[in-house]
Amino acid sequence: MRTSTIDKLCCPFDKNDLELTSISKDIEGKIIEGFLSCKKCKRIYPIIKGIPIMNPDEYRELKLEAPLIEKWNKHLKGKKVENFRLVDTGVNNLEE
Repeated sequence: MRTSTIDKLCCPFDKNDLELTSISKDIEGKIIEGFLSCKKCKRIYPIIKGIPIMNPDEYRELKLEAPLIEKWNKHLKGKKVENFRLVDTGVNNLEE
């Protein structure tokens, strides 16, 4: 996914802007792995192999996304994922 794509995407639920967190990029700077998060409803959408996965909640399975979320723990900045939403845990992540 190109970083410019973020300007064309919005949250499918509330149409608000999304924030991009890039985990890995290819040599051309395209995002291979990362996630998008809605600034309003706090939903999180994974980017896998360059493709943003923006399915409605009822078509997602948290147990399938759990390994990614665990892998991305340090990128969540002290937050955790519940019901596909970023939730503040009250603990600051000091490993940045």
